[in-house]
Order: sequence, then C-alpha cells, then structure tokens
Amino acid sequence: MDQQPPGAPGPEFTVPVERGKIREFAAAMQSQHPAYQEPDAVVPPTFLVSSAFWAPDGARPDTGFDRRRLLHGEQEYVFHGPPPRAGQVLTARARLAERYEKPGKRGGTMRFAVIVTEFRDEKGDLVAEQRSTLIETAKAPQPQQAKEDGQ
Repeated sequence: MDQQPPGAPGPEFTVPVERGKIREFAAAMQSQHPAYQEPDAVVPPTFLVSSAFWAPDGARPDTGFDRRRLLHGEQEYVFHGPPPRAGQVLTARARLAERYEKPGKRGGTMRFAVIVTEFRDEKGDLVAEQRSTLIETAKAPQPQQAKEDGQ
C-alpha cells in the first residue's frame, strides 16, 4: 500500500459544534460541569475527537499501516484561544505531519505516524489542533519450519 508523504493534506470538512452533542459527550465523561450545559456551551477538551463522525471518506491521511497491527499511541489537543462553543461551525483538515521508526522491544521495527487535524472557525482562524500518534507494531516473529514440523 502506498504511503502519503508528510504534509499531504486531506480534504476539508465541516464540524458543526452542537449543544446536544456537547452535553452527551460531557455525560459520557461523567461531568456535570455547568460550562457544558449552557446554551452557548463550551466543548470539553477532548470533544474534537468526535469530528471523526463528520469526516468524509479519505479525510484522514493514509499511513499505509496494517490495521491488524495498529495501536493508538497518543492524542493531544492544542487550543489557540478559547475552546469552540455550541453554534460554531468549524472547518477541519487533517495532514500527515511526521513519520518515524523505532526498534520494537520484542524485535522488529515499529512505525509511527503523527496526524494533525486543524480546526478553523468561520473567519478561517485556527482555533484548535488535534495531534494523533498511530503506531504499527512489528510483525510477530515467524516460527521456523523445523518448529512447525515438530522437530
């Protein structure tokens, strides 16, 4: 499978920030904080992960990783001012920011990909970034033919 080079952006997509979805997300986090209940509710810090439900096919850059060996390594959110509020419509766009490899502790090479999704407000200002680190684990060691034959 071909891999996209770092920097290749996916298509833009819109993310409506809905009050009801903010309340549902807060309830799932078991939070009753009033900021998540108001008519102009602010999003919880990790709410933007739900933008994946709005993304069209092909919006996330293709890492070329084998999904059977894929791990979610890390998630980070950076806000460039106040967090988004209910009623806003954000424009999101993901890009492959970085690739690197490290030796695995059980042998083989682990591959890493960092995907950055930018969220912009109606004026086009950058309001938040989501950084996701994906890890493809090394292939499991293959048994030698002698072991397979019971020798």
